[in-house]
Amino acid sequence: MPLLPETVSRIDDLVAAAHADARVPTLVAGVVRDGAPVHVAAAGPYEPGQQFRIGSITKTMTGALVLGLRDEGRLALDDPLYRHLPGTPVGDVTLRQLLGHAGGMQREPDGDWWERNRGTDVETFLSALTAGKVAYPPLHGFHYSNLAYGLLGAVVARLGGEDWREMTTKRLLRPLSLERTTYLPEEPFARGYVVHPWLDEMREEPRLDAGAMAPAGQLWSTVEDLSRWAAFLADPDPAVLAPATVDEMCAPVVLSDLESWRSGHGLGLQLWRRGERVFVGHSGSMPGYLAVLAVHRPSRTGVVAFANAYTMHHPGGLSGFGLDLLEAVLEREPARPAPWRPGTPPPASVAALTGRWWWMGREYEASWTGDALVFTPLSKDDTPWRFEPDGPAPDRWRGRSGENDGEVLQVRRSPSGEVVALDIATFVFTRDPWPAL
Repeated sequence: MPLLPETVSRIDDLVAAAHADARVPTLVAGVVRDGAPVHVAAAGPYEPGQQFRIGSITKTMTGALVLGLRDEGRLALDDPLYRHLPGTPVGDVTLRQLLGHAGGMQREPDGDWWERNRGTDVETFLSALTAGKVAYPPLHGFHYSNLAYGLLGAVVARLGGEDWREMTTKRLLRPLSLERTTYLPEEPFARGYVVHPWLDEMREEPRLDAGAMAPAGQLWSTVEDLSRWAAFLADPDPAVLAPATVDEMCAPVVLSDLESWRSGHGLGLQLWRRGERVFVGHSGSMPGYLAVLAVHRPSRTGVVAFANAYTMHHPGGLSGFGLDLLEAVLEREPARPAPWRPGTPPPASVAALTGRWWWMGREYEASWTGDALVFTPLSKDDTPWRFEPDGPAPDRWRGRSGENDGEVLQVRRSPSGEVVALDIATFVFTRDPWPAL
């Protein structure tokens, strides 16, 4: 559904105003909703399909590769690193901790600043590791680490039998038709600059192959392609990665802001909270470039933005600007609820489970959605509980959402077969709001 004209005008105004103050050659932003780009706004030299370097947004794809290998049974997230990279001096840290920046790894590998120098091959990268690259004990707290993603890329290559570049192309870019997301820049692409802090002068930055550190920030992309990746994070294609796995990526592993709980990290994804909304995605930077991808999954709305300079004068930088844009869209156009449609009638054995139920004076309503039994608390504002059949037994169900996610619902019947109660994790629900003890 296209954006309202007043929303489009507001986005254009925000981009133009930010560009006027930001001191970046080009600022471009795109809005995606319900799986499709709905608006692109640009200030400065720009053409559709133009590439920018996405920096650490690359980490979201490295995370997806690791989770995909997990789903195939090739690894476990709580595997220590040494299980897949034997002999590494930092091998006690787990893959989950590396993905969530909770493993205590130092931020950068040894040697010169990798972002502005040509990278080494994986074996040279691994041979340079020392035990001193652990800055803190694991789970000491949040410590952002590019090095962690270089190590994860080495794990992906070791288990996949191909280098990280080939794995990313075959498993993510090609299936999602991200044809303009590439390892090295391909014309047309924006040149990246560092802008002098006091003079209106710019210096073009080198565009080098990060080598073994590529999984931390190598890729180039476009507004159109990154919008498709944002749409995937909002509504995953099961042929690429299971929706439940993407949900897992979005769950917090560590908070990076312990005072106000406004930011954290999941498994390869950055998390931001603004008010009652939580956004997922990642920011990115490489010399000469800034990028951000932020998605509000409940409304399937996202924003991607690029600037071809290393700094941007805006509160929170380009990341803050991207979140501002996303909030502007959501405030003006909150997601419409899905329309009601008739569903499949439940089997007779299931119909007997629907209706009103009580537990400890609290009222609940059970309804059938076509493939699941949904319990909605009526006496308090709480997330409904979704139950799906659990195995061949007709009276056993498994929770799939809310506080009873993973718990068992067991139907209790009388000797004559009538439903008399529902046992949910030992809590017995009855039709009587005040049953005898």
